[in-house]
Amino acid sequence: MNRLVILEVPAEDRGKRLDAWLAGEMEGISRSRVRQLLDEGLVTLFEGTRPKANYRLRGGEKIRVSLPEPARLEVRPEPITLDILYEDEDIIVVNKPQGMVVHPAPGNEHGTLVNALLYHCGDLSGINGILRPGIVHRLDKDTSGILVAAKNDAAHRGLAAQVKAHSMKRVYLALVHGTVAEPRGRIEAPIGRHPVDRQRMAVTGKNSREAITHYRVLEQFEGYSLLEVRLETGRTHQIRVHMAYLGHPVVGDPRYGPRRSPFNLPGQLLHAGCLGFNHPVRGDYLEFTAPPPPVFLQVLENLRREKRGEGK
Repeated sequence: MNRLVILEVPAEDRGKRLDAWLAGEMEGISRSRVRQLLDEGLVTLFEGTRPKANYRLRGGEKIRVSLPEPARLEVRPEPITLDILYEDEDIIVVNKPQGMVVHPAPGNEHGTLVNALLYHCGDLSGINGILRPGIVHRLDKDTSGILVAAKNDAAHRGLAAQVKAHSMKRVYLALVHGTVAEPRGRIEAPIGRHPVDRQRMAVTGKNSREAITHYRVLEQFEGYSLLEVRLETGRTHQIRVHMAYLGHPVVGDPRYGPRRSPFNLPGQLLHAGCLGFNHPVRGDYLEFTAPPPPVFLQVLENLRREKRGEGK
């Protein structure tokens, strides 16, 4: 059974395209998905007409959107190799490779970290539901690095409390575009959904949450800077959004950086290299480190050679 959503267009949005406006108003619905709904006749004006994607809003009209119920996903264990840094009866700490999605979602039902964890562990905490068992914090698909998962609900609650209190140590390496002038800095800028492209986040004062990022310059190259970045908060795409906001997007970032990626990269050069937290059951402090993946290290080596004059 479809879910009916009724939206009223405010007068100040007069003249906007319908597909762009709907994508901006409906949480989790992309512009391409809006066009699909329009093509299927699931978007109508109150007088019964079915508008096209390029329909220009008049302001004041009411729009019906009939949303089909999403297909139920079944999460199955899969024999995928894991780089395990630590494991006990409560938690497992892994070094996630670049290109791996953390948990299943429409379009990414298989090959995720959760599929691999379920095969290896047999069971995970159920607090986050069937699609995200054991997942306390996430890394983007093309961000590599360290992530901890909970095997039971007690461990999950203990880890989640540390994430909420901002007491979990999370340090990243990031190669960014341009020369970062200040040797260190603190970025405090709220992050929320982009007003038009709902697949992106943005620094905005509307429907946003506090976001704080600390950075330190480690090395400078011709046109690039290597940063150590520490998260104080953990918003979606936080480092990527904050660095783009500063005018120094992460190298290889297809969403917030230049469209054409330098070095033919598969994704952004952002690596969660250090994770520290108190064991959620025992209470002792644990800290883990992992080097960046080979593609990241190779780019750094090439830049260092050029800096020394060897690559010219």
